[in-house]
Amino acid sequence: MQRQPALGDRSTLLAYLFWIFGFIGLHRFYLGRPISGAIWALTMGLLLVGWLVDLFLIPAMVEDASERYPAKTTDYNLAWVLLVLLGIFGAHRFYQGKILSGFLYLFTVGVFGLGIIYDLFTLNEQIAQANNTPE
Repeated sequence: MQRQPALGDRSTLLAYLFWIFGFIGLHRFYLGRPISGAIWALTMGLLLVGWLVDLFLIPAMVEDASERYPAKTTDYNLAWVLLVLLGIFGAHRFYQGKILSGFLYLFTVGVFGLGIIYDLFTLNEQIAQANNTPE
């Protein structure tokens, strides 16, 4: 039996939009697979072969990510869109309520790009940890 999607679950549409840039591993980072995301980034999606295979694997990866990282208060989709589009300004950090690091990103261009790379690897865990803290 398939579970019903909850608010904040991973979006298949967003995963496919990130897949367009999948040869740099963006969709894999979004779906909670940072190691293979880094491999995709370093090898151009396994010389585009892995990138094409992912076209068919995305629905299963979305379901897996939604189960591993359940959403409560912080929406994964919005946080990822903010990271991708406005990460150098710290928008995703402000959205998570991390005001000090948000300003740090804002004034240091995403801590000189290294902070954005860090967040690509850890954003899912950051949100999961924030969602598990009592309100």
